[in-house]
Amino acid sequence: MKALLKTIELFLKGSHFHRGLRLTFAVIIPLAVFYFLGHFEYAPAIVMGAFLNAPGDIPGSLKRKVNAILISTALTMLITATILFCKPYFLLVIVALAVFSFFVSFISVYGFRGSMVSFSGLLAMVLAFAVEKETPFEILSHVLLIGCGGLWYLLISFLFRKLSPKKDEIQFLSDSMTFIGEYLILRARLLTKKSERQELIQQAFVLQSQINEKHETLRELLLFERKRSGRSHYDEKHLLIFISSVNIFELIEAKHLDYNEIDRLFSDRKHLKAFKDLNKVMGRHLMTLSELLIQNDKISDNDTLITALSKAKEAISKYVEDIQLPKAREGALALRNLYDYQENIFDEISAIRRIMANVKDASKVSLKRQNTSQFLTLQEYRLNVIVQNFSWNSTLFRHALRFTVAIIFAFMLGTLFDIRNTYWILLTIIVIMRPNYGLTKERSKDRIIGTLIGAAIAIGIVLLTQNVIVYGVLAIISLTLAFSLVQQNLKSAAAFITINIIFVYSLINPDAFQVIQYRVIDTIIGAGIAVIANYTLWPSWEALNLKNVLVDALNKNRRYLLATQELYYDKNKNELPYKLARKEAFLAISNLNAAFQRLTQDPKSKQVEFQLIYDMVTLNQTMVSAIASIGSFIINHQTTPASKEFDAIVRRIANTLEASCSILKNVQADCETITIDIEKAQEKLMETYRSLSRMRDENIQNGHTEIDTETLHNLQEAYLISNQLIWLKTLSENLRKATSKYQEVL
Repeated sequence: MKALLKTIELFLKGSHFHRGLRLTFAVIIPLAVFYFLGHFEYAPAIVMGAFLNAPGDIPGSLKRKVNAILISTALTMLITATILFCKPYFLLVIVALAVFSFFVSFISVYGFRGSMVSFSGLLAMVLAFAVEKETPFEILSHVLLIGCGGLWYLLISFLFRKLSPKKDEIQFLSDSMTFIGEYLILRARLLTKKSERQELIQQAFVLQSQINEKHETLRELLLFERKRSGRSHYDEKHLLIFISSVNIFELIEAKHLDYNEIDRLFSDRKHLKAFKDLNKVMGRHLMTLSELLIQNDKISDNDTLITALSKAKEAISKYVEDIQLPKAREGALALRNLYDYQENIFDEISAIRRIMANVKDASKVSLKRQNTSQFLTLQEYRLNVIVQNFSWNSTLFRHALRFTVAIIFAFMLGTLFDIRNTYWILLTIIVIMRPNYGLTKERSKDRIIGTLIGAAIAIGIVLLTQNVIVYGVLAIISLTLAFSLVQQNLKSAAAFITINIIFVYSLINPDAFQVIQYRVIDTIIGAGIAVIANYTLWPSWEALNLKNVLVDALNKNRRYLLATQELYYDKNKNELPYKLARKEAFLAISNLNAAFQRLTQDPKSKQVEFQLIYDMVTLNQTMVSAIASIGSFIINHQTTPASKEFDAIVRRIANTLEASCSILKNVQADCETITIDIEKAQEKLMETYRSLSRMRDENIQNGHTEIDTETLHNLQEAYLISNQLIWLKTLSENLRKATSKYQEVL
């Protein structure tokens, strides 16, 4: 019960419920005001305008939010006017539907914000069929009122932003910490669950994509606004929490371990238990902090964190005692590197705790504006984006065509069979149809199940009471909850939308059961058309669309590796370029992971060379982690000068990645010449580690059992750099073989 109450509290204090309230206010106030003024006939069009233009109100900079709502307002007015004027003429309506369906859906090439504006336009196109206006004066009056509704919603959005300016920032920071906490716990399971690793790695792909998505939105919320309007105390706090969360994510990525090596070194899992427990404790603590951030509550103590960290440190000594040096050295160094990374995560979590506890010196941060702007990935809104995608090779171009055919077919079907509310079928297609088959099928299932659940609940309430006041109250509550959940849980949102529609119609038409019947049937018809269209009309099977995403991931990995090489030479000078390259590599891998997830949703028969693609995704992911491991060590430790052998192996890996890109692009690779024998370079790097190990053995034999910090760091550096580089070389060669095979399949 306590957990349920906490979940409800977090929902009510979160930005999703805040967004639902915002739209509910925008809908309810015009209805109430015009009712009391005696001009209720104006209210429905204004409410429709507010409802149509709310989708563009997504988290991000104020300027882009205002522009999106203004553009969608103009678009919805144009589309509504055109459809209403064309309605009496069947052929004109078909032409208008075809033109708007294609070009408005094509606006989604401008990213998520563009897709929301597109959704507003398509929604206006469909809802225009529910409007009964015949004379030009009535139509133009209705359209102008829709425009007023759009501006009214913009005003409400602005006022709510003034009342709670940091609501979105807090929600995204909280979500980010929750996902990172889950990711830490998943990494703990990967350490010892040998039989479940493939399944756990696929879950990791999903979490990585979700974390990167949250971080990208936070960059716009925190860095773009900071760049434009200066900074406040809360801005600084949130920025510091964000920086720590990014650092934690990189540290987790930096320890994507060679699990085969871990299995070899630690056949007895008891030596890994303390490290696994520490990951779990840190993950749960981050999730607790994410809840406290929304609740604005006191920070809990960190005794469990300190205890778990202490046990992990003791476990290294216990391992050495059990195995004995020199046999224990390799395992002890692996555990020491693992402990160092976990200690760094502990430090970042402690930093977040200090910030949330309002320690005075925790609110100071120095970031140059020209530096912060480089971390922003802003969507390009130029015309050439449309031109570039106006091609059969574009997934969104084919989706726009497919969507247009589905809409025209559904409209003609409804007209032919004189279906009562044809626009409900069209509305279902708009809500659930997506560029890829798997997501469309999933949304269809959620939409149908949600509609059936909502209909069942509404039937139960209608059988219990026919009180119109109860219907009105439930309509308002279900409206708020539907808007709050529409982007988080489509199934629940569909249930509440169905409840809302049924009770609104019941206030107008006493025969609620007829409304329920039509609603369910139309939803099933619309979902069926969407799924069939996605499967049969110019389908975009992900296995055949991965090439560009793969090329981007390989290129970004190569740049990340070269930036890490420069970091080794001069940390102070090259840290910013390194962090930029790291961000780009993480985003590229996130896109690759997302593409792989879409592949898993396609029909089994269309998952061509699934295992090969899985191997390529995993190899790319592992490469990023291995590079991050080297970069993280360099940043957090005093290092020795980079050797020419290090440079030679890095160049070989970079050349191999370049060759893989060239294979996928069918062009000749332009690789840098390497004069050093790579095998000898590898051997020399390993010899550095062995030499330090022999010196350490001699010290132990001479009675010097305690190891000084410098010797320990030199040993760690030699062990990590040599092993990670040789591993990277093997991974890059395996990637080249896999990409060759994939290209042959294509």
